[in-house]
Amino acid sequence: MPSCTTKTDTRTTPVAYCTCRPGATIWLTGLPSAGKTTIACELARVLRSENRRVEVLDGDEIRRFLSAGLGFSRADRNTNVQRIGLVAEVLARNGVLALVPVIAPYADSRAAVRERHRATGTAYVEVHVATPVEVCSERDVKGLYARQAAGRISGLTGVDDPYEEPESPDLRIDSQAQSVRQSATALYTLLTERGLA
Repeated sequence: MPSCTTKTDTRTTPVAYCTCRPGATIWLTGLPSAGKTTIACELARVLRSENRRVEVLDGDEIRRFLSAGLGFSRADRNTNVQRIGLVAEVLARNGVLALVPVIAPYADSRAAVRERHRATGTAYVEVHVATPVEVCSERDVKGLYARQAAGRISGLTGVDDPYEEPESPDLRIDSQAQSVRQSATALYTLLTERGLA
C-alpha cells in the first residue's frame, strides 16, 4: 500500500511528494498543434504544486530517444504508441501521474494501450483535445502545416494521413473555445472526481 513519504527531486530542492494516492495515465490525443502538450504542462504545474508525482511524456522527446529510428508508417506509429504506453503504465502502476500528450492517430493503437492498463488494474484516462484542423493549421506551432502545404513533407496527421477521433473519450476538450487554464482545470476536475488528483 503506498504511503506519503518524502522524496528528493535531485534536479531542484527537496520536495515532499505524496505517494498515498494512485497513479494513472492521462493520454491526451489530438491533431498536431491541438494544444495537447500545453494543456499537459499546465496540468502538471498544478499537480506538482500539490506535491503530486507527475511526469509528462512528450511525444517529440520520446521519438528522439525511446523511438529513435522509427518512421511514420502505420506500423512505426503503432510501435511508438505501444512503447509510450508501456512506459506510462509502469509509471502509473508505481504511483505517478503520467501525462501523455501524444497524437496516437489510430484507434486500435490507443485501444491496445487502454487494454494494457486494464489488464494490470492501472487507471487510464483518454482525453481528446478536439481542436479543428483549421485552428491547428493557424497555430502551426512547429511549422508542420506550412511545410506540408509547400510540399516539403507528407503524411501529416489530419491532413494527408488519417486521424481516427476517439468515439467515447473520458473527456473532450475544445481548446479553441477556452483558455489553457480552463482546459487544464476541466481535466483536473475529472481526475478529482475519479480520486486521481
